[in-house]
Amino acid sequence: MRRLAELSAPEISERITSSSIIIQPIGAIEQHGPHLPLIVDHLVADAAATRVAEEYGEELDLWLLPSQPVGKSNEHAWSPGTLWVSATTLLAMVNDIARSVATTKARKLVFLNGHGGNSALLSLALREVRLAHGLQTFLMHPFVPPDQGGASQEAELGMGIHGGHEETSVMLHLRPDLVKMDMATRNVPEWLADNRHVRFGGAVPFGWLSNDFGEHGHIGDPTRANAEEGRNLFDLCVRMLGEQLREVSAFEFDR
Repeated sequence: MRRLAELSAPEISERITSSSIIIQPIGAIEQHGPHLPLIVDHLVADAAATRVAEEYGEELDLWLLPSQPVGKSNEHAWSPGTLWVSATTLLAMVNDIARSVATTKARKLVFLNGHGGNSALLSLALREVRLAHGLQTFLMHPFVPPDQGGASQEAELGMGIHGGHEETSVMLHLRPDLVKMDMATRNVPEWLADNRHVRFGGAVPFGWLSNDFGEHGHIGDPTRANAEEGRNLFDLCVRMLGEQLREVSAFEFDR
């Protein structure tokens, strides 16, 4: 399965080379409304990393680190059961992991991020790690969040950012036993739809907590989610990640 932690110490020296790409999946354990479990972001990041390693591991010399389940999820801190660390803690954690990776022969480290709340901090970490440890660093997402340029259903007005149609469909594909469609409700902030700038994905970001948009904490419309669409989305995600990793493999600074 190309999991780095399953190698012995001597095998690290033999099998991890300068062409290896180390992938660190990072997710979150946080509320996702009444219809989805807390584990969504961790589960999707881990499943995507596993599938990518299965399909592209030999070709691109990919190696998976153990998935990190807890991220910066304080926008959901109001909801009991959500687990989260501070920005300082998460930045320190990824820096320490990168420091450890830098002791191997590998020169490329990819953060595969399943939670939109981690994105800004991980973008910052790319340069910090590059400077501190000399690694080439990259940030990838199984699904780019709609508020960061990713796709969202027209019925969600481009704002299905949390527990909405696509995320629920993917979960119906990966773990239908954890999805409660009878609890799914539409919760789209239509009052933001006419804004050009101050909106999800607009030019003016704003601070928010998920319960700013209602007591259930999801933002989107999961009511028409389905497993077939989830399977197609997940397959597309894996193909896109494979394409991105090919470019990561070929990437070198022109000096």
